[in-house]
Amino acid sequence: MAVLDVRLYGDPVLRRRAAPVREVTPEIEAWLDDMVETMHTEVGIGLAAIQVGIELRMLVVDEGHGTGRAYLNPVIVEQGGEQVGEEGCLSLPGIFADVRRPEWIVVEAMDRTGVPFRRRASGFLARVLQHEIDHLDGILFIDRLDKVTRDRLKRKIRREGFPAEPAVTGVRL
Repeated sequence: MAVLDVRLYGDPVLRRRAAPVREVTPEIEAWLDDMVETMHTEVGIGLAAIQVGIELRMLVVDEGHGTGRAYLNPVIVEQGGEQVGEEGCLSLPGIFADVRRPEWIVVEAMDRTGVPFRRRASGFLARVLQHEIDHLDGILFIDRLDKVTRDRLKRKIRREGFPAEPAVTGVRL
């Protein structure tokens, strides 16, 4: 396994819509392993392939077992309720903000062997999955903020850049 380079805000790949996974190949399996290794090394709990320059609709999430569950071609098919919570992102180190999202979702995806599954998630796991699925559509969590907050954060990034060693004070998805 290898640790991949996480693309940072400003990299055009983060704004691209990822292509569907057509079939699970040995290359995709290796990328999924590398993504899990990268997610844990970077102290994140979710990672979308696009964040490491792989333009395919796949992501990994640590669902609390110390491993990474793969979601290939994930689609949110149901959602409801509302929650507001702090989000950070491996692609925006040191930047945190409260984001409003649905409280619960149902995701349909394929696992790392290509077998379809459905996953109902609520609370924090629902937030993580929505954040990562957004990445696959070229959407960053700052895009979900009100204009004033979003513009303030963008100015801060332009003025100060990202910290060399971001403090792990919030949750980085």
